[in-house]
Amino acid sequence: MMPEALITFNNESYEADFTICLAVSDLHHQYQMKPLPDPYLDDQYIIQTGPGGGTIAGSNERSVLLGVYQYLHLLGCRFLAPGRQYESAPLLTNIEDLYQSCQKTASLRHRGVCIEGANSLSNIIDFIDWLPKLGYNGFFLQFKLPYTFMARWYHHELNPLLKPEDFPVEKAEEYTKILQEEIKKRGLLLHQAGHGWTGEALGFPSSDWKSVKATLPAEKKQMAALLNGKRDFFHGIPINTNLCYSNPEVIRAFTEQVTNYVKERPDIDYLHVWLADEYNNVCECDACRKTTLPDQYICLLNQVDRQLSDMGIATKIVFLLYQELLWPPKHEYFHNPDRFVLMFAPISRTFESSYQIKDSYSDIPEYKRNQIILPINLDENMAYLKAWQKQFKGDSFVYDYPLGRAHYGDLGYHHISRVISEDIKQIEKMGLNGYVSCQELRSFFPNSLPNYVMGYTLFDTSCRFEDIRDEYFQAAYGSGWQCALQYLSLLSDLCSCDYFNGKGERKDEKIAANTKQLLDAVEHFLPERPADIPAQSPANLFWKQLDYHKDYSLRLGKALLLLSEGHTEKAQLCWNEFQQLICEKETEFQSCLDVYRITEVSSKYTGFHLESRLAATL
Repeated sequence: MMPEALITFNNESYEADFTICLAVSDLHHQYQMKPLPDPYLDDQYIIQTGPGGGTIAGSNERSVLLGVYQYLHLLGCRFLAPGRQYESAPLLTNIEDLYQSCQKTASLRHRGVCIEGANSLSNIIDFIDWLPKLGYNGFFLQFKLPYTFMARWYHHELNPLLKPEDFPVEKAEEYTKILQEEIKKRGLLLHQAGHGWTGEALGFPSSDWKSVKATLPAEKKQMAALLNGKRDFFHGIPINTNLCYSNPEVIRAFTEQVTNYVKERPDIDYLHVWLADEYNNVCECDACRKTTLPDQYICLLNQVDRQLSDMGIATKIVFLLYQELLWPPKHEYFHNPDRFVLMFAPISRTFESSYQIKDSYSDIPEYKRNQIILPINLDENMAYLKAWQKQFKGDSFVYDYPLGRAHYGDLGYHHISRVISEDIKQIEKMGLNGYVSCQELRSFFPNSLPNYVMGYTLFDTSCRFEDIRDEYFQAAYGSGWQCALQYLSLLSDLCSCDYFNGKGERKDEKIAANTKQLLDAVEHFLPERPADIPAQSPANLFWKQLDYHKDYSLRLGKALLLLSEGHTEKAQLCWNEFQQLICEKETEFQSCLDVYRITEVSSKYTGFHLESRLAATL
């Protein structure tokens, strides 16, 4: 990339005094920076400005953009949440304020977010635009067509107060092309697909987790996994259905689906090829019983690799350690390991604490077909990862879920932010090279501290949590930042991510005692905006959110208190009132709280139930 002018600072005679040029450079040879394994995938930049201007150079075009945003950050600009309304810039009065010097190499290669929840097109574009401002380098459009993550919003699922909008598949295809362009415009690495290949192989396009009315055609029956003597969709859902992976027709159809898609989509950097999104539904036929699901998975992926290699296609393939695939294969191995990237997905983990790396871990339990129990504690999860790493030495990252379900259990967002920071600082010791967050994009209530911490810490794992937190709160809450921090930290201390996520008994004396203290703290908190905060500032928006957050916390807290005390029916009535509140407020606070997702999590994991009026929206 040829150098381009970034910024021109004029003096009173309108002669340019200060110009910054942008360039893609070999920073190792030109500036003696650390050599990179892969300059396209690995990010590095240098910022040098002084009298007359200077240069922002990067190892690739994306790195240059990251360098530009870091320069703005050094000048005092803050990007506090998706959307321009959450951005702030200082008033600079001196040209010397523009003089900066900085050089950085990203600590980790993989630094991304995967779409979940319910989102409008503008929600997703704003989020994509926000990513490089915090140092992220990738975005994952889950599924071949991320239809469900948009349809949930436009159909206003789980909010009966909003009128459903028409949202055909064709519109989702149009929007997906726009999103792919937005990702590539910023040089971000594009991840795509994931689950869905098993349903596609059976002839059923799979872009959601809903059951289908159609039955599996007779000619496709033999392709489905044999369970309890029957071959059919697992609970009627194609995306959750495993296949009979010993069947040559399955191998052909599955491989063909993947290779044809890659051939049509050369813009994809990382193609995710996963199996069914349910466990204990593995084929029980005699041929499949002779091997293991992980062995069959590796065979399928090797077949895909051979065909792509024959076509001269170098797209990376991400394989998944998840559910049955947490067990490593017994016999098979990758023939071309450079093609593949390991993705460790500890979906059942606790978020009460972070990883504690040990020299050794207990052996993983023996695999029992269709009788597995998912690991919960972090040592158990690490044992599975270490078992795989004995066989696979290639590129890898963790696919984690702090902002997928557990965060709703932390009303202050302080605890979950600290766990994110501590997790990321353990990644290199875990033998991994990055982190992709599977999360709702509208997860900024009461604020977006978790993603802010995540982005900056992924780029530089030496960042102190307290420094990033304080910087964020000062920008988000102005002169009242310490009051806001003290209050939200206290709420976090009294919450349990795991309880909200369905772990443990619903009747729990400790949860009840803490929730009583939480309700007392919320009732006595006065979320008044400091008088010196401008009405049009991001800080004003955050104080407005904190005001709504008080009512939100009181209603949800009362429901959780009754649930933890064992008063299930009364708890349900309180939760119904809470749900009514968030439905009424959704349009006003649409960008920061995903009503669909918190309702789904509350009713699927926490212990509440959907009223018929809510269920009717699905």
